[in-house]
Amino acid sequence: MTDESRTWWIDSGPEDLGDGIHRIPLPLPTDALRAVNVYVIEDGGQLVLVDGGWALPESEQVLRSGLGKLGYDPRDITDFLVTHIHRDHYTQAVALRELYGCRVGIGSGERPNFDQILSTLGASLPSSDEIERIRTRGAGELADWCTANRYSISESDQRNWKLPDRWLDDGQVLELASRNLTVIATPGHTRGHVVFRDERAGLLFAGDHVLPYITPSIGLESAPVSFPLRDYLGALTLVRSLPDSRLLPAHGPAVGSVHARVDELLSHHDERLAASAQVIADGAATAYDAARRLTWTRRATRFDDLDHFNQLMALGETAAHLNLLVLRGQLSMQPLGEDGVQRYAYEDQLFESRPVPPTG
Repeated sequence: MTDESRTWWIDSGPEDLGDGIHRIPLPLPTDALRAVNVYVIEDGGQLVLVDGGWALPESEQVLRSGLGKLGYDPRDITDFLVTHIHRDHYTQAVALRELYGCRVGIGSGERPNFDQILSTLGASLPSSDEIERIRTRGAGELADWCTANRYSISESDQRNWKLPDRWLDDGQVLELASRNLTVIATPGHTRGHVVFRDERAGLLFAGDHVLPYITPSIGLESAPVSFPLRDYLGALTLVRSLPDSRLLPAHGPAVGSVHARVDELLSHHDERLAASAQVIADGAATAYDAARRLTWTRRATRFDDLDHFNQLMALGETAAHLNLLVLRGQLSMQPLGEDGVQRYAYEDQLFESRPVPPTG
């Protein structure tokens, strides 16, 4: 599959998906993820939107234009149903709430992340705790870079970090005029990530839980949990146990089968777990050591060739895989050394030496 065939969805909106649902991709100011999908549900003359986009002038302009092509404007939005707390999904929903009074709902599992974010607004980021976690993973140089490049959230951005109007609970049924949506907790990408299932129409608004072209980052949040990959794989298995649905992801086009993509993701993580165990068996001792021996993205990019942000994401992914292997008894976690670095040791399990597959 060429890069062009993977990116057509970015500039293709608004896309009519049928049954009163439209996909509008909104621009993001990053090279890695260039757009986020907002799904517009026509609901008895009004609109319910799944996810909100990043609160940026160009994003709001594209959303207004897209709604206009459908015969609506932001005043017609009654609710935003947000899959998780990341700014490219949440902040524009809050910004439009301030203008038009629409409601914003998000999974109740995100409460600890909100507590952490709201307690540190105006403080320098990354936090001291986050930098210490990077050092514990053996990446002292990355921690030094983070320390030297700390930043503060702008005042305009801070205005959009406010609590939702309602917390959405696992299993809750949202009764819209035109359909019912079931809230399903799918932790892993963040601890409070949720998806919305329209059983009648056979649709899954999947947020970042299931993406068609890339593997979601694991545990990228302000209040991390101990085993985000365990949670993520469990949530994938849960979604796989439901009747198959059409996949409506936050990044990428709508595709035909949730099950098919979940199977690919589960297989991918099996391979990465085996590869992570193998690099420890081959002599890597820390998450940083292991990340540098693995390759990244579908292009099998070397860790040292990633930019600093993506190195940090790769480091977190590696730690998530190693910690799950410890939980499964396939690696052991050594006592912290005097340098404060966490080291791992290989336990003799049924792992064969094999090529290390890339992520993505």
